[in-house]
Amino acid sequence: MSKGVDVNLENVWIRFGEFVAVREANVNIKGGEFFSFLGPSGCGKTTILRAVSGFLEPSDGTIKIGGKDMAGIGPNKRPTALIFQNLALFPLMKVWENITFSLEVQGVGKADRRKRADELLEMIALSDQGEKLPSELSGGQKQRVAIARALCAEPDVLLLDEPLSALDLKLRQHMRTELREIQQRVGITFIYITHDQGEALTMSDKVAVMRAGIIDQIADGKSVYDDPATPFVASFVGENNVFRGKVKSIDGDMALIDTNRSGTLLARMASAAKGTLKVGDNAMMFIRPEACKIATDTSPAHNRLTAKVKNEEFEGQIYNVFLEGSEGKEIKMSLVNIGQQRLSARGSDLTLEYAPEQAVALPAGDLASE
Repeated sequence: MSKGVDVNLENVWIRFGEFVAVREANVNIKGGEFFSFLGPSGCGKTTILRAVSGFLEPSDGTIKIGGKDMAGIGPNKRPTALIFQNLALFPLMKVWENITFSLEVQGVGKADRRKRADELLEMIALSDQGEKLPSELSGGQKQRVAIARALCAEPDVLLLDEPLSALDLKLRQHMRTELREIQQRVGITFIYITHDQGEALTMSDKVAVMRAGIIDQIADGKSVYDDPATPFVASFVGENNVFRGKVKSIDGDMALIDTNRSGTLLARMASAAKGTLKVGDNAMMFIRPEACKIATDTSPAHNRLTAKVKNEEFEGQIYNVFLEGSEGKEIKMSLVNIGQQRLSARGSDLTLEYAPEQAVALPAGDLASE
């Protein structure tokens, strides 16, 4: 099996007439990385994948695979393999024949094809399924067959366009683990397209978060979640309570935000905000539901807020508590289920606190929901 190679996008623009689908994309993907493009529908992530695969030429900029400029090189000549959402397995071919179709096209004999199919079937834990038709497989098994078929062509880069989107939740979660294990086993570069943040955070070495053709942030999953570069990233990746206001003061990495509805609150400045966020600037502050807890009498005023309980939802492992702050602002708190009863009656006041280091302050900007 080929080892992964670097993939580099240098100042890539993709336009369709007046519409800009991808704007000034600069991405460096290391050989053997599991790299995901994450974003809502229409943000340009699949367009980038098509450009890497050769089905689309960029309007400007350069795409390099293994250090080689791909300009003018068609999809069949690139060291890539693409797995589509619909998998596109051949319904009348047996599983092993599907897997080795690329070898058949090259004129490889049946015995050698079958040997290679058996190797790949063992790798994807389907050793006894080679004689079946795709219609006899489960959704997860079909997914693995599509991966094996792509790997049979020995690509340097495997491109995956939302391949798990048609699977149910349990199977999707199972396939995340399997995909990551397969990728680590074969060692080639995976470029993965998804709108599902759970998939991206679970599997990826690096994640590029996109909005409207722009890459807002490239980082490992923990950094994207804990240290978002923009309000869009903060509101798109995971859940967040948003507080708008102005910067009242700055002390080291901490900013005091005079919020429009919840008083003066303290937060850590995100890495991207350091040096750019100044006293008097419009700011947004983000506190994740799991960072909130019921306040103690000793908690400081600048990291506590009072709200009325609206509703509680029990999800098994967590309680989600929905509260209404001043002027109708909704605040969500998530608590791990450790056997506690309901917190408060609906309509009663509850004071919450949070660790300021777990709240993030950023210059005001667009949210994912806007």
